[in-house]
Amino acid sequence: MQKNISILFFFITIVAQAQRTDRLKLANEMENSLKNELLKPWYPRNIDTLYGGFITAFTYDFKLAENQDKMIVTQARHVWTNSKASERYPDVKYFKEGARHGFYFLRDVMWDKTYGGFYTLTDKTGKVKSTDKEAYGNAFGIYALATYYHASGDTAALGLAKRAFHWLDKHAHDEKYKGYFQHLQRDGTPVKRGTAVPSTSAIGYKDQNSSIHLLEAFTELYGIWKDDLLRNRLEEMLFLVRDVIMTKKGYLQLFFYPDWSPVSFRDSTEASILQHRYLDHVSFGHDVETAYLMLEASHVLGLKNDTITVRIAKLAVDHALKNGWDNTVGGFYDEGYYFRSKEEITIIKDSKNWWAQAEGLNTLLLMADTYPNDSNKYYQKFLILWKYIQTYLVDHKYGDWYEGGLDKEPGKATVQKGHIWKATYHQYRSLENCVNRLKTGK
Repeated sequence: MQKNISILFFFITIVAQAQRTDRLKLANEMENSLKNELLKPWYPRNIDTLYGGFITAFTYDFKLAENQDKMIVTQARHVWTNSKASERYPDVKYFKEGARHGFYFLRDVMWDKTYGGFYTLTDKTGKVKSTDKEAYGNAFGIYALATYYHASGDTAALGLAKRAFHWLDKHAHDEKYKGYFQHLQRDGTPVKRGTAVPSTSAIGYKDQNSSIHLLEAFTELYGIWKDDLLRNRLEEMLFLVRDVIMTKKGYLQLFFYPDWSPVSFRDSTEASILQHRYLDHVSFGHDVETAYLMLEASHVLGLKNDTITVRIAKLAVDHALKNGWDNTVGGFYDEGYYFRSKEEITIIKDSKNWWAQAEGLNTLLLMADTYPNDSNKYYQKFLILWKYIQTYLVDHKYGDWYEGGLDKEPGKATVQKGHIWKATYHQYRSLENCVNRLKTGK
């Protein structure tokens, strides 16, 4: 009997060692891709030494593209990436310099010195193109400032992050129904939805995308600033996202009226539904991303035995795998819809955008380590997705990821690598988190 137990223990040890070796090999592969195929083509190439901030528009082969407008979201994301990279690779001088350079542009150009808050868009020289503001863009400003402060210790960044949070909370927070209004006038007054607004427009609605990124920004800020109001707002956003925006099936409703009633076209004709698809569909990428963001927020808040958040995060990932996963080559589809006339979900857009695959990679590994008994569901899908990314998304010649998987959209091989909606944030976070988790298990 003792001999059988010894043999069993020996084989268990051998299997564990093999798994550990495989994870370390994969971690090294991802680290190499992170350093040489993502960061290297972007930095310090995109530091704008003439007008400040970052150049964000590049062709597929990393030549300057024509439209060089600067959006708060993209500028903040490049500050965030440089800040994270400066901590990961402290010997690389230009990450520290890039983060500081980007912070100055946020502070000196994109911050409205008259009314407060971050402008949404400037031209390449920093001239403001629109005075309207958004909670979404201000969330990324806060996110970047908090991360830069963590990396640099620059108290000016922390001070601006606090001002941005208080400005947003004063103007955009809904004291009656909770959450935040997305669209704001220059002075912070929420934009109301009038009768002249087209039915396909999101103006005046609350939405899941700004909500999950406010959750993300508040999580980052609370990690460095234990403020009571901030904690209350972070909890509020977690519970709103988890209990209101996430549906019972496990996917996010996209848009809402101010009282959080959902904007839905499900009772309309199929033609009308597809006409309004931007406002109402299942976004598998956002669902898997939100699973991670909810768990991260719960962790930073120190919520003990938070089984509800864990359960709903798992529900979201399971729903996306069941309904939005390509069982042939892997990857998450872009959009689905539950038509009233059909029992199962219908894929209405089968392309696979880059950010959804990046977020899926990160979340699948997190779920695999959270539920090791479900390795076929999570870890094996994680391996398949990494292979898919390596095959159809990473440009091994020019660097970075294509905007969409080439299995569905081969033309993406020659579209811009960078523009105001595509930077390095999703890819960097995913690869860094995966490398760290593969090496340490957490």
